[in-house]
Amino acid sequence: MPFPSPFRARRRAAMALACGLLWPVLAVQAQTPAWPSKSLRLVVPFPAGGATDVVARVVAQNVAVALGQSVVVDNRTGAGGTIGAAEVAKAPADGYTLLLTTTSTHAISPHLMPRLAYDPVRDFTPIAHLADAPNVLLVTAGLPVKSVAELISYAKAHPRQLNYASSGNGTIVHLNGAEFAARAGMELTHVPYKGTGQSITDLAAGQVHVLFDSIVTAMPQARAGRVRALAVTSGQRSPLAPELPTVAESGLPGFTAVTWFGLYGPARLPAPLVARIHQAFAQAVQAPAVVQAMAQVGAVPASGSPAAFAAMVAADSQRWAQVIREQKISLE
Repeated sequence: MPFPSPFRARRRAAMALACGLLWPVLAVQAQTPAWPSKSLRLVVPFPAGGATDVVARVVAQNVAVALGQSVVVDNRTGAGGTIGAAEVAKAPADGYTLLLTTTSTHAISPHLMPRLAYDPVRDFTPIAHLADAPNVLLVTAGLPVKSVAELISYAKAHPRQLNYASSGNGTIVHLNGAEFAARAGMELTHVPYKGTGQSITDLAAGQVHVLFDSIVTAMPQARAGRVRALAVTSGQRSPLAPELPTVAESGLPGFTAVTWFGLYGPARLPAPLVARIHQAFAQAVQAPAVVQAMAQVGAVPASGSPAAFAAMVAADSQRWAQVIREQKISLE
């Protein structure tokens, strides 16, 4: 029997080495099922029926169809959304437990709750910026102002005579009002409520003078003449109230403020999985049925990469930290 040539011997050795190197990879792949192989759990850290819950459920329906797996919305409420957020922070980084949340849990609460059970950066993987919801700047109808510039002038001419309502201490509505007054050089008194329902009723009655409120609840009141809408807080005019200018263009240049809706996973979520989840949710928010449902809660779809989302949240967090610090805002 002839001896194998040196060339054949080297080729067999190379093949044996390649098989040896490839085998562990194939073994791992064989043990790791393709994602998703089961239902996804989408945690919403706010009560059912609210804006975040509505956005989550309509997006979840669309994502479930795209992925071929159900997406179960799980409301884990309490402590301004931080209980549900903390639960996702402790979940396995396998793409099956996700968090749909807002400005509150990642850009505001960390600066108001020193004993927060999670770190908003270290404990999460940012995945997608899904939507934005601007507020409308409202004044009581009896106030003799019809623009942001006129409101600022009037307030300066009547220092400490005007107040602004909010849905509670430390809420985005409170922060909007505090920053607006500070940047405009106005001296306004803060009047906190438990939610915005009573505040807009009191605004219509003239018991409070200024309020930042959701487009959904603000515009029916404004169009009925019970209150006066001056501007929206977004960077551009809102398609949900195109007749209104922005605050920035109508009297306070540079001022923008929105409540954002975003998607997170636990920390250390693998990059390929992040890309896959991002794609599914980013496509879902552009579906006509989703856009229409979001409009019902005053939100419009957003877009951008996971990195862009992370940068946006970081800037928002820094901005609200400064407002909270300078205006001495607390939850008490």
